[in-house]
Amino acid sequence: MDDEKYYLIRKRAVPDVLLKVLEVRRMLEADQMISVNEATEQVGISRSSFYKYKDDIVPFNEKANGKIVTFLLNMDDTPGCLSKVLLKIAQLQVNVLTIHQSIPVNGIATVTLSLEIPGNFRVELLEESIRSLSGIYKMQIMAMEYGAATHAM
Repeated sequence: MDDEKYYLIRKRAVPDVLLKVLEVRRMLEADQMISVNEATEQVGISRSSFYKYKDDIVPFNEKANGKIVTFLLNMDDTPGCLSKVLLKIAQLQVNVLTIHQSIPVNGIATVTLSLEIPGNFRVELLEESIRSLSGIYKMQIMAMEYGAATHAM
C-alpha cells in the first residue's frame, strides 16, 4: 500500500505546514500545560492541519546510528552497588533506557539494563568497565538491536 511508504527528504523540501506540525508536537511534549489549540495558534497553523498531519511526520533521529543493548547482571544486593554501575554507565556517556531489578535471592540481585550505545562506542569497553566493579558476579548480553533489527544472544 502506497500510504505505508517512507521517504527521507531534506528539510528545505518539507512543506512549512509539516514543519509547524513538528513544532506543535515538540511544544506539547515539552509543556504538559499547553493545549493543542494554544500550540497551533502560536505556530500559525489550524488545529485541523495539526490533526491531519500529526502522525505523518517525525523528525529524523541522527542518534539512530547507535545500538540498543540489553544486559543481564547478577550483583550484590548491597546499598550503592547498582548506583556504581549506573555511575560508570553515565561516565561512559551511555544512555539508560530501562532498568528492571527482580527481588534479590540469597543476597544476589538480578538486574536487566537496556542501554543506548553510541554508534562508534565499543560494547566490549562497557562490559569490561562494569565487570571490573566490585559486587558484579555475572554480566551477559541478552539482546542487541542495530536500527530496526534485533538479535537475541
